[in-house]
Amino acid sequence: MKPTTATEFAYLAQELRLVDASHLEDVWAELGGHNVPIEEIANALTRRELLTAFQIERLLRGEKTGFFYGSAKLLYQIGAGSFARVFRAINTSDGSILAVKVLRNRFAADPEKCKSFRREGEMGRLLRHPNIVAIADVGQEHNVSYITMEFLEGQTLRELVRIRGAVDLPRAIDLISQMVAGLEYAHRRGVTHRDLKASNVLVSSGGRAKLVDFGLAGIDADIGDKSLGKMEHPRTVDYAAIEKISGMKDDSVRSDIYFLGTVAYLTLTGKSALAESRDRAVRADPRRFTSVEPLASCAAHLPRDVVDVISRMMRLDPLDRWQTATDVRRALEPLVGKYDTCVSGSAVSRVQAESADFPLPSANSAVRAATKGTLMVVETSAKAQESLRHFFTKLGYRVLMTENPKRALVRFSATPPPADCLVMSTQSLGDDAVEAFNAISKDPFLAKLPAILLTSPSQKSLAREATLDDYRKVIETPIRTAAMSAMLDSLLTHKRAPKEASPEA
Repeated sequence: MKPTTATEFAYLAQELRLVDASHLEDVWAELGGHNVPIEEIANALTRRELLTAFQIERLLRGEKTGFFYGSAKLLYQIGAGSFARVFRAINTSDGSILAVKVLRNRFAADPEKCKSFRREGEMGRLLRHPNIVAIADVGQEHNVSYITMEFLEGQTLRELVRIRGAVDLPRAIDLISQMVAGLEYAHRRGVTHRDLKASNVLVSSGGRAKLVDFGLAGIDADIGDKSLGKMEHPRTVDYAAIEKISGMKDDSVRSDIYFLGTVAYLTLTGKSALAESRDRAVRADPRRFTSVEPLASCAAHLPRDVVDVISRMMRLDPLDRWQTATDVRRALEPLVGKYDTCVSGSAVSRVQAESADFPLPSANSAVRAATKGTLMVVETSAKAQESLRHFFTKLGYRVLMTENPKRALVRFSATPPPADCLVMSTQSLGDDAVEAFNAISKDPFLAKLPAILLTSPSQKSLAREATLDDYRKVIETPIRTAAMSAMLDSLLTHKRAPKEASPEA
């Protein structure tokens, strides 16, 4: 039953262990009693970061499940696929941040899908390596299957390349070496991936590459296509197709090497080696594999030895490929040092130290990306968060989200700051956003923090209250791409401009 009063809403949140009684007492005191609209208590709980927009939306619908999976309390959705959604969560046992993958409800009654999903988790639990996302728990909650894993602040390799283009050679070799290291470890333990692709590689903000979704191919593997033959083990259409072409049945180890080669190809060139399509017939077409543009032609600037190593990973005949991930790793080792002009140390040492920078764009996009950076966006609405994240990501920025403007300012007091620019939306925060925005210029430590206040046409009075200067600007929605891009470029260029040198005495 949906809560209809603030009291019912608060009781439901407390009953579900989302908010404790002492915090609710503080909120009631702030509001001056219980006789307030339900939206007021929801906003108060959000401002205090006691509830997230995701949790509030479910509570307002009267939902009583889907908040906890094992020891993980879901905070908000961070990704979604055909078969599962991924959430950021907090471990109620120790306060650590987790990622939780939850199988979609429509597959809950499908034994094969549930089995495949659980197999992914169980396979992952066997693997503990710096270049593989660690699985913490696999289970069911109210008949819904879930996998709890480590949370990685960053993005998929596919997203990285789409935004920034080809990765420069030293960092590309570093990333490829890390991926190979993770795959080698898995293969040595008898585990093949069967669904290697750029979207199944996560790259942290510190430059660490991690393979994810071991065994996920089983979910996407109801491949009854007669043209592909009977499959003894679940794998994607792509894997089945390359193995049919080569005449090697269930050649998962060398197929993993082939598809990791396509990921390396994308990393180095910014282009997909294989024609991309959701159509199963297109993905299974042999011409998709026989018409790949040679790496040497696609990226003529690459050194010959790099081209040779990656091209051999992608040979159609599996007997001509590198036979093991260990072979690939050994072939890459001399290249790491040879072309390591801007990244010091080996890939392994960087992984251990967790000190590598975020991968940089290719040289031909360096000018375009020179003013790009990280934005922290303050917004409480889950729907608006998603829209803003998509908008700024398309502009080429990495986006961090938070819901509390005061907490955002506290985070910017740290060294180094978490982002290059702060963006606050007044749509749901109203006066709180303006108050925090104006506090920036009054704080000597934050005085040169670039910040943008987003206001709607109906909030002109709020816009007039904003304190503006060279580092603080207001922009009205709907946001025009060109205007926002120009404003960000101007703010970040101004921030990064070198100070005039003092005349020598």
